[in-house]
Amino acid sequence: MPGDCSVVTRSAEETQQLGRELSAELVAGDVIALTGDLGSGKTCMIQGICRGLRVCDPVNSPTFVLANEYEGVLGGQPIPVFHLDLYRLSSRTELEDLGAEEYFYGQGVCLVEWADRAEGLLPLKRRDVQLQYLGDEQRRVTVKVLTPRSSPPT
Repeated sequence: MPGDCSVVTRSAEETQQLGRELSAELVAGDVIALTGDLGSGKTCMIQGICRGLRVCDPVNSPTFVLANEYEGVLGGQPIPVFHLDLYRLSSRTELEDLGAEEYFYGQGVCLVEWADRAEGLLPLKRRDVQLQYLGDEQRRVTVKVLTPRSSPPT
């Protein structure tokens, strides 16, 4: 899956497959920030990413606990996979109290649903994944790789 792209999936299985393809490009410390309306496929995409990272546990949205941690495998090595769901987040303070920066800047892979609720806390280097429900099981999935601007040479 190339860095910046937009793809239409036609089933939950295709959305999960896209997640598996994305997982092949990840490295320790990566953050995937997912946005989209309810039912747009954010959790489905994360299930595919987790399958690609060889997570064995059931992957469900941690809507009420805000964060789940799974054990995955990346490059043949164990890696923590953090799954955050910020839908029920009531304030930025609650996110800070959760220790979100430890997830965002740790050595695991961090997958964030409703990432728009973490504005200002997310790393500048991340992948933004926007999911849009198009009807009839179809979703438009747009991936953008964000990297901080480098300083001009002196």
